[in-house]
Amino acid sequence: METDTAVEADATVRFLDWPESVALGAAVAVTTRYGGVSEGAHGSLNLALHVGDDPEKVIANRERAARAFGVELDDLIFAEQVHGAGSAVVGTPERGRGTRAMEDAISSADILVTTDLHATLAILVADCVPIALLDPEARVLAVVHAGWRGTAAQASASALGVMRSLGARPEHVIAFIGPGAHPAHYQVDAEVYRALAAAVAPHPLPPEVARSDGPDHWKVDLMAANRQQLVLAGVTHGHILDCGVTTADDDYFSDRAARPCGRFALLARLTDSDGRP
Repeated sequence: METDTAVEADATVRFLDWPESVALGAAVAVTTRYGGVSEGAHGSLNLALHVGDDPEKVIANRERAARAFGVELDDLIFAEQVHGAGSAVVGTPERGRGTRAMEDAISSADILVTTDLHATLAILVADCVPIALLDPEARVLAVVHAGWRGTAAQASASALGVMRSLGARPEHVIAFIGPGAHPAHYQVDAEVYRALAAAVAPHPLPPEVARSDGPDHWKVDLMAANRQQLVLAGVTHGHILDCGVTTADDDYFSDRAARPCGRFALLARLTDSDGRP
């Protein structure tokens, strides 16, 4: 991994984005480690308040990331992520929740859903899978935090259910899957394997999701697991857009590679026809 000095020296906020989202009436992007003011293990664009970083630096990092994304800090909405499948529909009244303090984040939610042009949804990760779901026809947007527990709880399918209640149709949904743990670095035991298998039963877990790695151990690709669940829930294969990288890439924080470490974010918002918030 790059040195902390190299990370801290780069003052430019960098994103991994999906240009396809703009034509569909949304902006979807993932931050990297670069462009912030945090130091040491959190260097430099740590966006999480719960990992031991200086809160003032985290808020400064969030301001930088928001502006680089084309919005202001108080447009963002953060959730109290608890590794489940709880959801909340949010909009203008919730703007600013969780931006400066964890105490007022959206409670016990790993899924945020909106139809509001003025709300920017944020999910924090560092090996768990960040996902954005967009129905460009119904103008419904969701973000999902899917670690193994959330994946086992079918968080992606739960998000689609909430979106459907707002007029979305799974066959119209475009899914954007951000960087998760590299499967070579993600070994799980029998408990986790059984939970992931139960989430798609009676369908089997295909080899691209889980491969045996010795007695009662498997290497798991959580990104592939969520792709499978999205397809089973009605999303078209061709509508699932991967990012092409994992948290093994030096650009991203990885909790499995280094503790303590920061968190990067998936940010998503609906836009008008010109791509503006």
